[in-house]
Parts: sequence; structure tokens; C-alpha cells
Amino acid sequence: MTALPARRLLLVHAHPDDESINNGATMAKYAAEGAYVTLVTCTLGEEGEVIPPALAHLAANRDDALGPHRIGELAAAMGALGVEDHRFLGGPGRYRDSGMMGAPQNDRPDCFWQADLDEAAGHLVAVVREIRPQILVTYDTHGGYGHPDHIQAHRVAMRAVELAADADFRPELGEPHDIAKVYWNCVPRSAVEEGFARLRAAGRDSLFPGVATVDDVPGVVPDSDVTAFIDGTAHTGAKAAAMRAHATQIAVDGPFFALSNDLAQPMFVHEHYRLVKGDAGAGREDDLFAGVAA
Repeated sequence: MTALPARRLLLVHAHPDDESINNGATMAKYAAEGAYVTLVTCTLGEEGEVIPPALAHLAANRDDALGPHRIGELAAAMGALGVEDHRFLGGPGRYRDSGMMGAPQNDRPDCFWQADLDEAAGHLVAVVREIRPQILVTYDTHGGYGHPDHIQAHRVAMRAVELAADADFRPELGEPHDIAKVYWNCVPRSAVEEGFARLRAAGRDSLFPGVATVDDVPGVVPDSDVTAFIDGTAHTGAKAAAMRAHATQIAVDGPFFALSNDLAQPMFVHEHYRLVKGDAGAGREDDLFAGVAA
């Protein structure tokens, strides 16, 4: 394998489009700076709700036509972000979208929610030992908002971090590798308050139906939990283009976007993270690689 760049970043996401919404600006920034960025997506997103009427024939439960289509959307999104290495956990279609929590699809034996943890983590260990990233980014324990595939992606990623460094775990997958820093995606309260303000100024509805306060928005954390802040302003266009590439799932309108619920949300180009493994150093970081030797 050709020698990789000195800085290597691995992101683990549940479905195509999660990466662009959560980390698009970060991925574009590091790719533009010459870092090696790898995305591992755990499912094809077969249960996603299709927005454009012209693509309604791809809707879930119709021979899973949506999954293969979303492979193409993801490739286009990665092209917009400048990311060349994007993979599916265990190969495309190895794990199926589990649907929302409590849905009948949660019980399908082939869905990601039902996956054996160490088996699924083993697929990710193979990637870790090949790429040898210093940084891994994934969700928190709740998967951000409680989706079973997000929760499982968190579990698989964290288990892979542990197993990749264990010399006794499947040595045929390569030399052990200890990832220096692990971050969880997060959205600080102040960012959501600013997002609400932008929505109100634009005459848009609130982020979610029935939301009374910022505290009711899923995934919001106190500002004090944030340990890293990435200013992706210079990569706003790339993030917007990547989100537009996921046309079945996302409708982008200037600085806002909407999912299938048709509720406007602000597009965040300032992306925030919580360090859960490794040394943060002094103050809030503005570089995920801070303090990491190449």
C-alpha cells in the first residue's frame, strides 16, 4: 500500500448523509489540508424516507432499491468534500438499516441493531489497522438522538478502538494500533440557541414540532462539554454541496436544510466535538490533531 499522509482521520457513521450533516465541514477542511480522511458507513440507509416525488419509487420496503441509490449519493457527497476513501462496514449491504427505535425492522436478523458487536467491530478493526488513524470521530452513547443504528455505530466504534490495540485480537488483521484520540460529535447549547435565532429572523418554524426550549432538542450538550471547535466557514460551499448530493434525504435552502419532516434546521459549519480518549491540552482545541505526533 502507498504510504499515507502523516495525519489520518477516521469517521464512523450509521447511514449515508449523517457524515455530511455532522462533520461535512470538518472532513472538507482536513481533506483540503492534505490529511487522509476515511469514512466508514455502517448501513446503506434502506429505511430512509424519500423527499423528492420524482424519487418516490425508491421508498423503503420496495425491494430495498433505496440502498443502492444512496451508495451513489454518498459517493457524490464525498466528491464534494474531497474525501477519496469511503467504505461500508463489512462491505456494501453487510448490515441493513434498522429503522427508528421500536420499529419492526429492529428485529430483522440482518439489521445493524442485531449485529454481533465483536463481529461488526472486527470489520472496523481491519480498517483501523490498515489506515492507522490518530483520530476517530463517532457518536455519543445515545447516538445523538437515540436512533438504534447510531447507538450501534457508537458501540462498534468504541469496541473497535479497544480491540484494534489488542495484539491477541485477530492478528491476521494486521499489527495492533492504538488510536490516540477519540471524539464524539456534539452540539452545544449556544449553537442551538443561535440556530433558533437564525430561524426566527428568517421567519422559519422551530427546529422540531413541540419544542418549547433548547433543552428539548435531542443531542444538545452544555457548552462546557465541548472540547474542540472546528471553524468550517471556508468550507461552507463544500458542506452544502455534500448535503445536496444526498437528495433523497435532504433539501438544502441557503443556510438551512430540512429532512423528510420538512422542518427547517440551520446548517452548522462550526462543528463541535467532545474528547473522550486522549489529551485535550489547554483550552478548547481548534484542531483535532492537536498534541498528536505524526
